[in-house]
Amino acid sequence: MAERLTRTFDYTHNESLSANIGTTYESKDAIQNKPMTRNSSTARISLQFFFSLWLFCQAASLHAEDHKPALLVLSKPAAKLLIVDPVAKKVIGEVPTGTGPHELTVSQDGKMAFVGNYGAQVPGDSLSVIDLAARKEIRRHNLGALRRPHGMVQSHGKIYFTAEVNKVVGRYDPGSDSVDWIEGTGQDTTHMLVITADQKKIFTSNIQSDTVSALEATGTGESWHVTQISVGKRPEAIDLSPDGKEVWTSHSVDGGISIIDVETKKVKETIPSLTKHSNRLKFTPDGKLVFISDAQANEVLAIESSSRKLLKRIPVCAQPLGIQMNPDNKLAYVACGQAGQIGIIDLATLSQTGTIDVGPGPDGMAWVQ
Repeated sequence: MAERLTRTFDYTHNESLSANIGTTYESKDAIQNKPMTRNSSTARISLQFFFSLWLFCQAASLHAEDHKPALLVLSKPAAKLLIVDPVAKKVIGEVPTGTGPHELTVSQDGKMAFVGNYGAQVPGDSLSVIDLAARKEIRRHNLGALRRPHGMVQSHGKIYFTAEVNKVVGRYDPGSDSVDWIEGTGQDTTHMLVITADQKKIFTSNIQSDTVSALEATGTGESWHVTQISVGKRPEAIDLSPDGKEVWTSHSVDGGISIIDVETKKVKETIPSLTKHSNRLKFTPDGKLVFISDAQANEVLAIESSSRKLLKRIPVCAQPLGIQMNPDNKLAYVACGQAGQIGIIDLATLSQTGTIDVGPGPDGMAWVQ
């Protein structure tokens, strides 16, 4: 039987290394029957240690992956929530939702996402509750008689939404998995909403009624007073200034903007026609700029909030819809429905500097820090 030759080195304790390197040759059987030495035992322990360390590092890397900032994007035609890595500029995960998801929001701790399943030909009647770490819909809350949920906003742990068909604002409590409050607007197509930090006032855009409803809590908050504020033609987009003093709504038909004083609940100023068909309006985190997506012109308008002046029309990818600001006040993201992309806008240069491919029909977005 052929023998495998191996070289072993015998080190003598009291002599120099050069004088004690001896060369011997042993058979395979001899090696296998040779008892484990202290050095080989140490080597095996070291191997086990480094393997365990590698596993630990892999787990830590996956943990960091789950907790780094992410851009959440809804795909309406695919009925999915897409998880996008904004640094790598690619989709890293997806979660199925109900039919026609339009808007979403995230929990205070950033662990959960809540999606309004608007529906398609048949009106939607559910909210998807999604565990972002597990990338899984953990439940789908049926809203009963409430139809076309939209305008999702998280405030103090509760999820506020509109139900267009019913002309109401509802509040979902994730803890009890129930809708614990509903208030009517009495207006047609109650679409988007914003809520003040103290939760005492809610403003909704009512597309078909050409109004903004101001819902104000009275007394202990059990009763609400509703004020109808007339604005321009087909108000859709709406946002609250970071200082909580103004509500801006853009008119999708006449192209103007109504600026409402939160305290008085009255229009304090109207900016004349600027857009062909506005879709969303967002303040930058510092409150200095207001962005408006014009779906027909393939532009995002940048307006200085203090002077009300148009600073620039920013060419972007086709059919810009939803807008999401990065909390660092450096970038804005715009969902381009026709292009199947997310446009990246640099706030310093007011220009689109890149895109992220996400597939057909992106719309509502949210940020997870």
